[in-house]
Amino acid sequence: MEMAAPVCYRHPNEPTRISCQRCGRPICPQCMVPGSVGFQCPECVQQGMQQTRQHALPYGGERTSNPKTTSMVLVGINAAIWILLLLTGGYDGEPMGYVALTPAIAAYYGEWWQLLTSGFAHVELWHFGFNMLVLYLLGPNVEQIVGRWKFLAIYLISLLGGSASVMLFSNPLGSTLGASGAIYGLLGAVLLLAIKHKGDVRGILTWIGINVAVSFLWANVSWQGHLGGLVGGVVATAVVLYLPRSVRKWQWPLLAVLAVAFVVVSLFRGLQLAG
Repeated sequence: MEMAAPVCYRHPNEPTRISCQRCGRPICPQCMVPGSVGFQCPECVQQGMQQTRQHALPYGGERTSNPKTTSMVLVGINAAIWILLLLTGGYDGEPMGYVALTPAIAAYYGEWWQLLTSGFAHVELWHFGFNMLVLYLLGPNVEQIVGRWKFLAIYLISLLGGSASVMLFSNPLGSTLGASGAIYGLLGAVLLLAIKHKGDVRGILTWIGINVAVSFLWANVSWQGHLGGLVGGVVATAVVLYLPRSVRKWQWPLLAVLAVAFVVVSLFRGLQLAG
Protein backbone atom coordinates (compact mmCIF):
# COMPACT_ATOMS: atom_id res chain seq x y z
CA MET A 1 0.00 0.00 0.00
CA GLU A 2 1.33 3.41 -0.96
CA MET A 3 1.79 5.66 2.05
CA ALA A 4 0.33 9.17 1.91
CA ALA A 5 2.85 11.94 1.37
CA PRO A 6 3.50 14.19 4.38
CA VAL A 7 1.99 17.65 4.27
CA CYS A 8 3.73 21.02 4.50
CA TYR A 9 4.01 22.18 8.10
CA ARG A 10 2.74 25.64 7.07
CA HIS A 11 0.18 24.56 4.47
CA PRO A 12 -1.65 21.41 5.66
CA ASN A 13 -3.42 20.98 2.33
CA GLU A 14 -0.13 20.76 0.39
CA PRO A 15 1.40 17.25 0.25
CA THR A 16 5.17 17.22 -0.24
CA ARG A 17 8.17 14.92 -0.06
CA ILE A 18 10.70 17.75 0.39
CA SER A 19 12.09 18.48 3.85
CA CYS A 20 14.01 21.43 5.26
CA GLN A 21 17.72 20.61 5.30
CA ARG A 22 18.14 22.19 8.75
CA CYS A 23 15.13 21.16 10.82
CA GLY A 24 13.67 18.33 8.72
CA ARG A 25 10.14 19.71 8.60
CA PRO A 26 8.23 19.02 5.34
CA ILE A 27 7.93 22.08 3.09
CA CYS A 28 5.86 22.72 -0.03
CA PRO A 29 7.07 24.69 -3.10
CA GLN A 30 5.67 27.91 -1.59
CA CYS A 31 7.88 27.53 1.47
CA MET A 32 11.08 26.27 -0.18
CA VAL A 33 14.02 28.67 0.17
CA PRO A 34 17.09 27.51 -1.81
CA GLY A 35 20.11 26.88 0.40
CA SER A 36 23.71 25.91 -0.27
CA VAL A 37 22.47 22.31 -0.27
CA GLY A 38 18.78 21.56 -0.82
CA PHE A 39 16.00 23.77 0.56
CA GLN A 40 15.28 25.38 3.90
CA CYS A 41 12.06 26.49 5.54
CA PRO A 42 11.37 30.22 6.10
CA GLU A 43 11.86 29.97 9.89
CA CYS A 44 15.33 28.41 9.56
CA VAL A 45 16.34 31.03 7.00
CA GLN A 46 15.17 33.84 9.32
CA GLN A 47 16.97 32.28 12.27
CA GLY A 48 20.18 32.04 10.24
CA MET A 49 19.92 35.70 9.25
CA GLN A 50 19.49 36.73 12.89
CA GLN A 51 22.56 34.73 13.92
CA THR A 52 24.58 36.34 11.12
CA ARG A 53 23.50 39.82 12.23
CA GLN A 54 24.54 39.04 15.80
CA HIS A 55 28.09 38.34 14.64
CA ALA A 56 28.27 41.20 12.12
CA LEU A 57 29.68 44.63 12.97
CA PRO A 58 28.29 47.93 11.66
CA TYR A 59 31.06 48.46 9.10
CA GLY A 60 31.20 44.99 7.60
CA GLY A 61 33.63 43.30 9.98
CA GLU A 62 33.01 40.20 12.08
CA ARG A 63 32.63 40.36 15.85
CA THR A 64 35.46 38.60 17.72
CA SER A 65 35.23 36.83 21.06
CA ASN A 66 38.09 38.89 22.50
CA PRO A 67 38.91 42.26 20.88
CA LYS A 68 42.18 42.45 22.82
CA THR A 69 43.73 39.47 21.02
CA THR A 70 45.13 41.28 17.97
CA SER A 71 46.61 44.08 20.06
CA MET A 72 48.25 41.57 22.39
CA VAL A 73 49.75 39.69 19.43
CA LEU A 74 51.17 42.98 18.10
CA VAL A 75 52.55 43.78 21.55
CA GLY A 76 54.14 40.33 21.65
CA ILE A 77 55.84 40.81 18.26
CA ASN A 78 57.16 44.21 19.33
CA ALA A 79 58.38 42.77 22.62
CA ALA A 80 60.22 39.91 20.92
CA ILE A 81 62.04 42.28 18.55
CA TRP A 82 62.80 44.69 21.40
CA ILE A 83 64.42 41.91 23.44
CA LEU A 84 66.34 40.68 20.38
CA LEU A 85 67.77 44.14 19.75
CA LEU A 86 68.74 44.55 23.41
CA LEU A 87 70.53 41.20 23.41
CA THR A 88 72.45 41.99 20.22
CA GLY A 89 73.89 45.38 21.06
CA GLY A 90 70.98 47.78 20.75
CA TYR A 91 71.73 50.69 18.44
CA ASP A 92 75.23 49.34 17.75
CA GLY A 93 74.19 45.76 17.03
CA GLU A 94 74.14 44.25 13.57
CA PRO A 95 70.38 43.46 13.59
CA MET A 96 69.60 47.15 14.04
CA GLY A 97 71.00 47.87 10.60
CA TYR A 98 68.49 45.46 9.09
CA VAL A 99 65.30 46.45 10.91
CA ALA A 100 65.54 50.24 11.33
CA LEU A 101 64.49 52.38 8.36
CA THR A 102 67.44 54.25 6.88
CA PRO A 103 66.21 55.76 3.58
CA ALA A 104 69.60 55.76 1.87
CA ILE A 105 70.33 52.16 2.90
CA ALA A 106 66.90 50.96 1.83
CA ALA A 107 67.34 52.69 -1.53
CA TYR A 108 70.94 51.74 -2.33
CA TYR A 109 70.79 48.13 -1.12
CA GLY A 110 67.14 47.33 -1.79
CA GLU A 111 66.37 46.61 1.86
CA TRP A 112 62.72 47.58 1.45
CA TRP A 113 61.54 45.34 4.26
CA GLN A 114 62.69 48.18 6.52
CA LEU A 115 59.45 49.98 5.61
CA LEU A 116 57.66 47.36 7.71
CA THR A 117 60.21 46.09 10.23
CA SER A 118 61.07 49.57 11.49
CA GLY A 119 57.54 49.83 12.89
CA PHE A 120 58.17 46.87 15.21
CA ALA A 121 61.61 47.88 16.49
CA HIS A 122 62.43 49.71 19.74
CA VAL A 123 65.46 50.09 21.97
CA GLU A 124 64.66 52.47 24.84
CA LEU A 125 62.32 51.10 27.49
CA TRP A 126 60.23 54.29 27.63
CA HIS A 127 59.72 54.25 23.85
CA PHE A 128 58.66 50.62 23.82
CA GLY A 129 56.54 50.93 26.96
CA PHE A 130 54.66 54.06 25.88
CA ASN A 131 53.84 52.76 22.41
CA MET A 132 52.69 49.39 23.68
CA LEU A 133 50.58 50.97 26.42
CA VAL A 134 48.76 53.16 23.89
CA LEU A 135 48.34 50.18 21.56
CA TYR A 136 46.82 48.13 24.38
CA LEU A 137 44.47 50.97 25.36
CA LEU A 138 43.30 52.02 21.90
CA GLY A 139 43.59 48.87 19.80
CA PRO A 140 40.75 46.84 21.38
CA ASN A 141 38.38 49.81 21.10
CA VAL A 142 39.02 50.11 17.37
CA GLU A 143 38.83 46.35 16.80
CA GLN A 144 35.55 46.11 18.70
CA ILE A 145 33.91 48.46 16.19
CA VAL A 146 35.55 47.63 12.85
CA GLY A 147 36.57 43.99 13.39
CA ARG A 148 39.93 42.24 13.68
CA TRP A 149 41.10 42.32 10.08
CA LYS A 150 40.12 45.91 9.40
CA PHE A 151 41.78 46.99 12.63
CA LEU A 152 44.94 45.21 11.54
CA ALA A 153 44.70 46.84 8.10
CA ILE A 154 44.38 50.31 9.66
CA TYR A 155 47.38 49.59 11.90
CA LEU A 156 49.64 48.37 9.08
CA ILE A 157 48.56 51.11 6.65
CA SER A 158 49.37 53.68 9.33
CA LEU A 159 52.79 52.07 9.75
CA LEU A 160 53.44 52.21 5.99
CA GLY A 161 52.22 55.80 5.87
CA GLY A 162 54.75 56.71 8.54
CA SER A 163 57.53 54.96 6.63
CA ALA A 164 56.59 56.74 3.39
CA SER A 165 56.75 60.09 5.17
CA VAL A 166 60.16 59.21 6.62
CA MET A 167 61.40 58.32 3.13
CA LEU A 168 60.14 61.65 1.78
CA PHE A 169 61.09 64.11 4.49
CA SER A 170 63.75 62.63 6.79
CA ASN A 171 67.53 62.76 6.59
CA PRO A 172 68.39 59.94 4.15
CA LEU A 173 71.26 58.84 6.37
CA GLY A 174 69.26 58.92 9.60
CA SER A 175 67.65 55.81 11.05
CA THR A 176 64.06 55.67 12.26
CA LEU A 177 62.41 52.97 14.34
CA GLY A 178 59.37 52.50 16.53
CA ALA A 179 55.65 51.82 16.33
CA SER A 180 54.80 55.49 16.79
CA GLY A 181 53.56 55.93 13.20
CA ALA A 182 51.07 53.09 13.67
CA ILE A 183 50.11 54.46 17.09
CA TYR A 184 49.40 57.87 15.61
CA GLY A 185 47.26 56.11 13.03
CA LEU A 186 45.22 54.58 15.85
CA LEU A 187 44.81 58.04 17.37
CA GLY A 188 43.44 59.20 14.04
CA ALA A 189 41.15 56.17 13.91
CA VAL A 190 39.77 56.88 17.38
CA LEU A 191 39.20 60.53 16.41
CA LEU A 192 37.16 59.54 13.34
CA LEU A 193 35.21 56.97 15.34
CA ALA A 194 34.34 59.64 17.91
CA ILE A 195 33.21 62.01 15.16
CA LYS A 196 31.21 59.32 13.36
CA HIS A 197 29.44 58.24 16.55
CA LYS A 198 28.99 61.82 17.81
CA GLY A 199 31.22 61.30 20.82
CA ASP A 200 33.25 63.87 22.75
CA VAL A 201 36.31 64.58 20.60
CA ARG A 202 37.95 67.08 22.97
CA GLY A 203 39.95 64.47 24.84
CA ILE A 204 41.35 62.76 21.75
CA LEU A 205 42.08 66.13 20.07
CA THR A 206 43.98 67.23 23.19
CA TRP A 207 45.93 63.98 23.20
CA ILE A 208 46.79 64.32 19.50
CA GLY A 209 47.76 67.98 20.00
CA ILE A 210 50.13 67.18 22.86
CA ASN A 211 51.76 64.36 20.93
CA VAL A 212 52.15 66.49 17.79
CA ALA A 213 53.77 69.24 19.87
CA VAL A 214 56.17 66.74 21.43
CA SER A 215 56.99 65.41 17.96
CA PHE A 216 58.20 68.82 16.81
CA LEU A 217 59.76 70.09 20.04
CA TRP A 218 61.56 67.00 21.38
CA ALA A 219 64.91 66.18 19.79
CA ASN A 220 65.37 62.81 18.08
CA VAL A 221 61.61 62.32 17.62
CA SER A 222 60.49 61.52 14.09
CA TRP A 223 57.70 64.00 13.38
CA GLN A 224 57.79 62.66 9.83
CA GLY A 225 56.82 59.17 10.92
CA HIS A 226 54.18 60.47 13.30
CA LEU A 227 52.60 62.74 10.70
CA GLY A 228 52.57 60.05 8.00
CA GLY A 229 51.09 57.53 10.40
CA LEU A 230 48.35 59.94 11.44
CA VAL A 231 47.44 60.65 7.82
CA GLY A 232 47.47 56.94 6.95
CA GLY A 233 45.27 56.05 9.91
CA VAL A 234 42.74 58.79 9.20
CA VAL A 235 42.42 57.91 5.50
CA ALA A 236 42.22 54.14 6.13
CA THR A 237 39.61 54.60 8.84
CA ALA A 238 37.60 56.94 6.61
CA VAL A 239 37.45 54.19 3.98
CA VAL A 240 36.04 51.80 6.57
CA LEU A 241 33.58 54.19 8.21
CA TYR A 242 32.24 56.40 5.45
CA LEU A 243 31.72 54.17 2.43
CA PRO A 244 27.96 53.72 1.91
CA ARG A 245 26.63 50.25 2.61
CA SER A 246 25.81 49.78 -1.08
CA VAL A 247 29.51 50.04 -2.06
CA ARG A 248 31.03 48.51 1.06
CA LYS A 249 32.45 45.69 -1.07
CA TRP A 250 35.09 48.24 -2.15
CA GLN A 251 36.49 48.64 1.36
CA TRP A 252 39.21 46.02 0.97
CA PRO A 253 40.23 47.02 -2.58
CA LEU A 254 40.55 50.66 -1.47
CA LEU A 255 42.54 49.71 1.63
CA ALA A 256 44.85 47.63 -0.58
CA VAL A 257 45.28 50.56 -2.98
CA LEU A 258 46.15 52.83 -0.05
CA ALA A 259 48.79 50.42 1.27
CA VAL A 260 50.30 49.98 -2.20
CA ALA A 261 50.29 53.75 -2.72
CA PHE A 262 52.43 54.29 0.39
CA VAL A 263 54.86 51.60 -0.76
CA VAL A 264 55.04 53.10 -4.27
CA VAL A 265 55.75 56.55 -2.84
CA SER A 266 58.58 55.05 -0.79
CA LEU A 267 60.00 53.22 -3.81
CA PHE A 268 59.80 56.35 -5.96
CA ARG A 269 61.68 58.33 -3.32
CA GLY A 270 64.19 55.50 -3.11
CA LEU A 271 64.84 55.73 -6.84
CA GLN A 272 65.52 59.44 -6.43
CA LEU A 273 67.99 58.78 -3.63
CA ALA A 274 69.71 55.96 -5.49
CA GLY A 275 70.02 58.08 -8.63
